Amino acid sequence: MHLVTGANGHIGNVLVRQLLARGEEVRAFVRPNANLAALHGLEVEIFPGDLLDPATLARALQGVEVVYHLAARISLAPGPDPETARVNLDGTRTLLAAARHSPIRRFVYASSIYAMRIPSEGVVDESLPFDPDHARGAYDRSKAAASLEVQKAAMEGLDAVIVCPTAVIGPYDFRPSEAGRGILYNLPPGVKFYVDGAYDFVDVRDAAHGFILAAEKGRSGETYILGGDRLTVREAAETIWEAAGGWHLGICLPNWIADLAAEILPLFQDEPIVTPYALAAIRSNSNVSHARAARELGFSPRPARQAVADAARWFRQRDGERVLVGMPFEAAV
Repeated sequence: MHLVTGANGHIGNVLVRQLLARGEEVRAFVRPNANLAALHGLEVEIFPGDLLDPATLARALQGVEVVYHLAARISLAPGPDPETARVNLDGTRTLLAAARHSPIRRFVYASSIYAMRIPSEGVVDESLPFDPDHARGAYDRSKAAASLEVQKAAMEGLDAVIVCPTAVIGPYDFRPSEAGRGILYNLPPGVKFYVDGAYDFVDVRDAAHGFILAAEKGRSGETYILGGDRLTVREAAETIWEAAGGWHLGICLPNWIADLAAEILPLFQDEPIVTPYALAAIRSNSNVSHARAARELGFSPRPARQAVADAARWFRQRDGERVLVGMPFEAAV
C-alpha cells in the first residue's frame, strides 16, 4: 500500500495514476470536504484526515509501505503566515512522528526548489542548503523548515528522501495551478502581455515518475532536484500560442509596470497570475541542474516545450474551463 498525501493536487493525482498503472494499491490522504475531481473514477482508497491529528495519521499509515508526502498549503504571502507554517511545517512534523512508529520502508517528501538558498548566479543543485532564513515568502520558508525536519528524521533512522521539483506544468491540472492559470490566460487569441524572466519547467508526469524513482532508488537522507529545461516566459508563451492556434500578439511589459501590476492585481483578483512572488521567481537564478537525479535515479524528463504544449492541448480539450474526468492516462515513459 502506498499513501499519498495531497493526492488531489496536480502532482498528487498524476502520481496516483502512475502508481495505479503499476498495479499498486493507493490510499489518498486528503482534507475533509476536499475537491476530489482529479481522482474521479480512479480505483483509490480515499482517506479524509488532518495532518495535525496523530491518531488519524496512525490509522492512515496502517499497512503502508511507502509514504509520498505532497500535501501543502500554497501561500504567496511575503511575511509571516501562521496557517501555512502550521500545515506545511507542523503537519510534516506530525506525519514524521507517526511514520517513525509505523512499519513504512520509505518516506518521500515533496519540497521545493525555492526552499533552497539559491545564489544569484551559478548552478542550482543539491549542494545548496535548505534555508528558512533566506526564503522569499511564507511558503518557501515553511518548506525549507520542513525539509530540515525530514533531514533530521533521516539522520535519526527514518528512511526518507527529499525531492525538489522545479516549475511543474502539464496535463491533469484540475485546479488549475499557477502555471495552469498562465496557460489559460494565453490560450485565447488576442493581445497577450508577458514579463521578462525564465523558469526551469518540468512535466508533471516526469515529476511524478521522479517521485517513484526516488522511492525505489534514492539514498536515504539525500535530496534530488526534479528539473527539466529552462524556458523564458516569452518562449513558454509562444509554445502555448502555437498549440492554441489563432493569432496572438505578445507585448513585453517593462519591469516597473509588471511590479506595479503585481502589487495591484491581488487587491482585485483572488488568484492573479502576476504577483510579487511570481516575479521574484522568474527573475531568480533558473540555471538548474537535475544531474544527480539523472545519474542516481535514472530520471529523464521530456523537453519543457513538449510539457507546455501538452498542457495547453489538455486545457483546450477541456474548453479552458470544463473539468473532464476519467480521461485516458498517458504513461510517464
